[in-house]
Formats: sequence, structure tokens, C-alpha cells
Amino acid sequence: MAVYYVADEAEIEEGKRIIVEVEGRSIGVYRVGGELFALHNRCPHEGAPLCKGPICGTTLPSLVYEYEYGRKGELVRCPWHGWEFEIKTGKSVFSEKVRTRSYKVQVEGGKVGIVM
Repeated sequence: MAVYYVADEAEIEEGKRIIVEVEGRSIGVYRVGGELFALHNRCPHEGAPLCKGPICGTTLPSLVYEYEYGRKGELVRCPWHGWEFEIKTGKSVFSEKVRTRSYKVQVEGGKVGIVM
């Protein structure tokens, strides 16, 4: 596996993301809870630029007529159709069968690397 260094660690603020190109792939690199995560910038539904969607939370299971919002800053929502994915894993919120590809992130000497 190769490591592609794409940014300085300080460039990625908490709760934000940058989008980089690695080997012809567009990848979003996020900082969530002080940790770095990387997702393929393509929604598996219709190919939208997933990482250009908002970083958000979602409604949680709750009682009838009650809406509990949670997981703030842990999800990315597709800008085209609203599908939500966990930034840490790439798993969709709505189905265990749907996910977007996630990549391992490695930090060395203040440089952020994507492992491919």
C-alpha cells in the first residue's frame, strides 16, 4: 500500500473538510473529534460529489411527535438527494448494505497521508 501526502495537518480544521485528488480519485479529508478520516467523494446512489454536501447530524429514534437530533458533525449528507453517511466509516445511516469507500489516514511529521 502506498501513502499519498495531500495536506498539512493544520489545514484541516475541526468539523471541516478539504477535498483532494489522489491517483485520479477525488477524496474528502475530514477532522471529527480531533481525528482525521477520508471518504471517496462520490455518492454510491447517483455519483454526486458527496464530500461537497453538508457536515451534519440526523434525527435519532424517538417517540411519536418527538424529534431528537444528534450525531452533530459525524455525518455528511449528499448534496443531490440527501443520503447520509458516517464520516468515520463510510456506512450509510439508512442501510447496512450501502456505503461509500473510506480510506485510512496517516499523519507523519504534520503531513496528512491517504493510504491506498
